[in-house]
Amino acid sequence: MQHPTRAISLIGAPTDIGAGSRGASMGPEALRVAGIQAALEAHGAVVADRGNLAGPHNPWLPPVDGYRHLAEVAAWNRAVHDAVHAELQAGQLPILLGGDHSLAIGSVSAVARHCRESGRKLRLVWLDAHADFNTHVLTPSGNIHGMPLACLCGNGPNELLQIGGQVPAIHPKWVRQIGIRSVDAGEKRLVHEAALEVFDMRTIDEMGMRQAMELALATIDANTHVHVSFDVDFLDPDIAPGVCTTVRGGPTYREAQLCMEMIADTGRLASLDVMELNPAFDVKNRTAELAVDLIESLFGKSTLMRK
Repeated sequence: MQHPTRAISLIGAPTDIGAGSRGASMGPEALRVAGIQAALEAHGAVVADRGNLAGPHNPWLPPVDGYRHLAEVAAWNRAVHDAVHAELQAGQLPILLGGDHSLAIGSVSAVARHCRESGRKLRLVWLDAHADFNTHVLTPSGNIHGMPLACLCGNGPNELLQIGGQVPAIHPKWVRQIGIRSVDAGEKRLVHEAALEVFDMRTIDEMGMRQAMELALATIDANTHVHVSFDVDFLDPDIAPGVCTTVRGGPTYREAQLCMEMIADTGRLASLDVMELNPAFDVKNRTAELAVDLIESLFGKSTLMRK
């Protein structure tokens, strides 16, 4: 598929406020060092780097009432929501450079708001090793980067639920989770109750990435806004060690490339998160370079030789 010229905005969110380890705050700069802007421009995109958002520092405190840093997480997500929504209103394709995955509350709620305002359908493709459907009751850590999808679906504190102006921000039926392989017992129950459509690694092992993605992308049409929330720990840690919470048994390089290329083939990608890249755990920035390589595939890079 030939993609039209894209007007892309890069938005850095340098915080690890919702994570259990420090370091994801360096993710945006690692992606810039890995050449994300030049890589996108090489595929015909017009790219504007908006720099980094500002927010509260990480106080590194224990949880209060089941949440760590709730006020700070809410402040960062309000900033993310406003920045992403403004870019969408201006006709740009925003790429949020995280930062930990709690920031998806702000970005996805902004995309959902934009879809409501423009009358478009939303398909949320969640690439992750974790379901991110925890609640403060289920997780003793209180780390909100394990809760963003639950919050977006209406299960969380008001400070996070109301950011996009509608509660819940999204409907679970709009979500397709790919690559899941680490889910807490109570979290699994909530995922089933919400009837999320999950293509976990067992499913991918059994049917292959191609069939899994065909099902995940089914019914997308010209009126669909596809948002990809790409947690870098989606990838197998043998190829992507630079993340906070590695889980063995993730997609291989070729499986990940196929996943990205099939999303690109829809022609409907309209916004993107790149989350949980942690240079403190990386080796010579190779995880950031791999992430940029895969992002290129989302924007049209392909080795396809067939006519």
